[in-house]
Amino acid sequence: MEINRTKFKDYALVAVPPPPARFTLNEWHRNNKFRNRICLDQQKLADSVIAESDRLIDVVNEKSDLNKRDTDHKLEEKIKDIEFNRDEINNQRKEVCIEIENLNTYMDRLRDALRSLTEDAMEVCRKCIILREGRLGIDLCCDATDVELKKEFQIIDGANNLLRRTLEQANEQVRRLRSTIYFMDRDLEDKGNVLKIDSHNSSLKETSLNLSIYHGFAPLDPANITLEEWEQYTRSNIEKAAKEINSARQLRSYVDTLLKQVVEDLRNQSDIVNEAFRQRIEETKENKLKLEVQHSEVARQANEMTRAITRLEKAIAEKEGYMALAHTRLGNRAQRPGMELCKDFVELSLVNEVAELRRNCATLQQQRAEAEASLRYLLKTQIQLEEDINVKTNTLKIDEVDCMSLRQSVDYHAY
Repeated sequence: MEINRTKFKDYALVAVPPPPARFTLNEWHRNNKFRNRICLDQQKLADSVIAESDRLIDVVNEKSDLNKRDTDHKLEEKIKDIEFNRDEINNQRKEVCIEIENLNTYMDRLRDALRSLTEDAMEVCRKCIILREGRLGIDLCCDATDVELKKEFQIIDGANNLLRRTLEQANEQVRRLRSTIYFMDRDLEDKGNVLKIDSHNSSLKETSLNLSIYHGFAPLDPANITLEEWEQYTRSNIEKAAKEINSARQLRSYVDTLLKQVVEDLRNQSDIVNEAFRQRIEETKENKLKLEVQHSEVARQANEMTRAITRLEKAIAEKEGYMALAHTRLGNRAQRPGMELCKDFVELSLVNEVAELRRNCATLQQQRAEAEASLRYLLKTQIQLEEDINVKTNTLKIDEVDCMSLRQSVDYHAY
């Protein structure tokens, strides 16, 4: 018996379930009715849910189609707006590029004008001023040609400064035009990218492949720029380009007027300087001719004076014979003896002859001295005239040959 109890300890205890509940027949009928009513209610509710689901499906499908068509329509409108703005920007960009080319041409004209004025006109004017400093003597004077030459140099220098400032303005205008091109290119690039994106979006359908649903947390509409700001940005770029084009055209018109005025002023001053040179050359030639005539006359008078001095010397020499004759006669008569040594008419005549010869010789000597002095003055005058003629010749060489030859190489044109 103890062995059996020990074996029962080794087995686990098993719980015995309670007996099932017992219901009455009425409860059974009530339960059946309740189950039938619940089933009918659930069927009715299911029918209403199915009908509502079909209605919601139809409504959602219709709204989805409407929203898609509306989005597609707005995408098409956006694409048209982008294409229109892109075409407007491209047209304006072409105008800007044309204006830059025109301005570059005008800048080349300004550079040509500056180069011509600096290397040609100003250099010629400076050389003429320096050459005229090589005039000699009295011809080294401040005449009208000098005044007009210095005025021409000032006009050329002023024109150079004005053209240089205008060239700087043109450079700045080209820089502003290129700046507008930069912003328009950026706008075109952005619009090109947006056009690709929206064109791709427009081609997508709800049945397209490679569609995906975003499961991230960042918003898919990060845009914070309004449509008015977007339109204003493009419009401001176009308006800025139009404004710069208008400024460039006004600058080109100013350059045309400036070059025309500068060339006209320089031509007028050049004509004035050339006329001053012409008048001065004529005056110098006239004075040189007068000096040459005077030189010929002075040379002729010097020759005549030389011959007169020769005649005076010859006359004085001849009078020495008469004087010797009279002195010899007086000496011989001084040998008369006694009472024969009287002052007779012969004696008186010889004494008067000697006195007259002395007076005549003195007069001839004085006349010869005056003639010699006059000859010296004539020769001095002749030398001075020759120097003056050389001065005038040098002046004519400078003005007529050197300066006028240089000035013929100056060419003022509209560039």
